[in-house]
Amino acid sequence: MGIIEKIKEIEFEMARTQKNKATEYHLGQLKAKIAKLRTQLLEPPKGSSGAGDGFEVTKYGHGRVALIGFPSVGKSTLLTLLTGTLSEAASYEFTTLTCIPGVIHYNDAKIQLLDLPGIIEGASEGKGRGRQVIAVAKSSDLVLMVLDASKSEGHRQILTRELEAVGLRLNKRPPQIYFKRKKTGGISFNSTMALTHVDEKLCYQILHEYKIHNAEVLFREDATVDDLIDVIEGNRKYIKCVYVYNKIDVVGIDDVDRLSRQPNSIVISCNLKLNLDRLLARMWDEMGLVRVYTKPQGQQPDFSEPFVLSTRWLYSGRFM
Repeated sequence: MGIIEKIKEIEFEMARTQKNKATEYHLGQLKAKIAKLRTQLLEPPKGSSGAGDGFEVTKYGHGRVALIGFPSVGKSTLLTLLTGTLSEAASYEFTTLTCIPGVIHYNDAKIQLLDLPGIIEGASEGKGRGRQVIAVAKSSDLVLMVLDASKSEGHRQILTRELEAVGLRLNKRPPQIYFKRKKTGGISFNSTMALTHVDEKLCYQILHEYKIHNAEVLFREDATVDDLIDVIEGNRKYIKCVYVYNKIDVVGIDDVDRLSRQPNSIVISCNLKLNLDRLLARMWDEMGLVRVYTKPQGQQPDFSEPFVLSTRWLYSGRFM
């Protein structure tokens, strides 16, 4: 039985298991098993050199933004409008087959924008070029999830699920859980507040599933089982995501108003070039970019070439 079949079998068992106090330990172990299998799924095959057929794009500028979405939602057109880089666009699906980079010049900053091939359901399992697309997204500072305003909300949920399956955590911060492996001493479990999702027994079972018998665990917040598994895995990427609803010119004003009020969302029309300036401003804010002007001693400040810095990472990588 392959890894994908094992994952589907465990997911089926979780779906048919009732969620209550008696089954929470069993469900916690199943979640840990799925996380381990998905990590194995992302590893290169045994015997390979480790080099794959990914997208080789050198990081450039003051930040990197990845365009992710289903085929034919307007990613290539958006890249052309924002950067001037020609990316083939057509009315049929899968027009873009590789990663096409462009550079946005905004507020004296250079922001690299990547047009990635459309991903489909099952991308996290290797369908299409899903793994390569998601790997590039992991190296980005911001994800723009481009959605068709005329389609159902299910597209957003499917894309979020595919990204979550490979360790991308959208618009979340790392759990406040201290975890450290030890050589001896058993498992030390402590918390600074009352926990409602995880207790000592469940923590022990999850650690034993990972064959960890000596470790120190400290909960600084009321975290969930999924948060604990993320900390143990240690390979999660916490990244900002803006949901960009394109093609608002083909839907009613009520739908536009509803979509624009959703969290972390913005509405645009590439066809009519609507709201693109606000999208650029939103990207600047979400990436936490600021301009810093230098002032040589005894001279006037230099307003010609500022330094562009990011304020998103403070205190050794804590997500703001």
